[in-house]
Amino acid sequence: MQAYRASLLRFDNAGNALFDQDGLLVVGPDARGRQIVQDAGAWDALAARYSHLNVMRLPGRILAPGFIDMHIHFPQTDIIGAPADGLLPWLQNYTFPAESLFSDPAHSAEVAEVFFDELLRNGVTTAVTFATSHPASAQAFFAAAQRRKLRMIGGKVLQDRHSPDGVRDETEQSLIDTETLIQRWHNVDRLGYAITPRFAPTCSEAQLRGAGALAARYPDTWIHTHVAENEDEVKWAAELFPQARSYLDVYVGFGLMRRRSVYAHCIHFDDDDRRLMRETGAAAAVSPTSNLFLGSGFFDFEGANRIGYRYGLASDVGGGTSFSPFHTMLAAYYVGRHGQTKPGISIAPSQLWWRHTAGAALALGLDGVVGNLQPGCEADFLVLNPEATPLLARKTARADNLEELLFAMIVLGDDRVIEQAVVSQALAVPARTAVPFAEAARTTTA
Repeated sequence: MQAYRASLLRFDNAGNALFDQDGLLVVGPDARGRQIVQDAGAWDALAARYSHLNVMRLPGRILAPGFIDMHIHFPQTDIIGAPADGLLPWLQNYTFPAESLFSDPAHSAEVAEVFFDELLRNGVTTAVTFATSHPASAQAFFAAAQRRKLRMIGGKVLQDRHSPDGVRDETEQSLIDTETLIQRWHNVDRLGYAITPRFAPTCSEAQLRGAGALAARYPDTWIHTHVAENEDEVKWAAELFPQARSYLDVYVGFGLMRRRSVYAHCIHFDDDDRRLMRETGAAAAVSPTSNLFLGSGFFDFEGANRIGYRYGLASDVGGGTSFSPFHTMLAAYYVGRHGQTKPGISIAPSQLWWRHTAGAALALGLDGVVGNLQPGCEADFLVLNPEATPLLARKTARADNLEELLFAMIVLGDDRVIEQAVVSQALAVPARTAVPFAEAARTTTA
């Protein structure tokens, strides 16, 4: 086992932040050999229990759970910041041409490496990820994630109509390829498969029925798609599926709403849609930088909280403008302000952080597995430096409480705050910091 002494951020079962200014995190193998959190809490409360261990001291640092990105496109890594008038022109002019290149396994593998480098550099240790319609893209995604021992969820895109040559797939073969990928990769090591219709307008009824049949056959897979992102898209879906009450209702008719269903965006909803999300156990992936960049609209946080369905935060790269969870949380804060009738903070900083870690894990059905630093969770964690830049150091030094500290990092932070991402294994212990427990006991993290 390995012990770490630093400040410690984690969450209770109700989503409240727990913070130990002087904390101890103990990591070690479980019965299956996985590195998990064995214990976590205040140094004073735990020190005597672990006096037999050497301790890594990390003064001035915060240990926090790895971030979870609930919706991201790895093949769109190279089109971040591509200008467009809106979602549908952006897809035609940038997304589909870029994605057509992923029929090439070598290109898929090269971009997958860049993608995972960027995720980890920004502290994201779990993501729910679109590949492209090409099986080679999904193979490259899973192979790279497996080599890095990451907990990742992904899937081949299904899109058999209203798509250009190069990304449009064939209905029957697309479903055969999806099942083959499920059988090859789902629940292998730390990997999970997501059945991935791109969005209803790009899928025939036969393809959507087939996706629903696969979801029923493999009930512990995820379902990952888009809904109600853009007003033109909503109108298009209404024309194509006139029998459905709403865009979201389209998916109900094909058996694609259940627990472990992840719906990106969910902007143009009414309360019936929100109740449908709650009743089916589906979750929304809120993508504020993408929605602002493409002018799609504003997620209704008040409506989601009032009705009570699950949601978490997502970057939506490449419509999203950054891999950084700090940028995503700040954009969510801005969006939460929209339409406020009362002054004050729209979303508490600790809640923003929870929605990108333990709250996202809850939405995905992975609570108690990732996104937290409570005993039993897989040991994916970050070493954060709250003094990573001169201005951030100046601001965090003046924080009077946890909310001010977290908000300073949200507003001023970027990848420089992420000193190290530790992925389900003991952190390599440099000789100069590995010290006997007795010596560590004489050192505080202040």
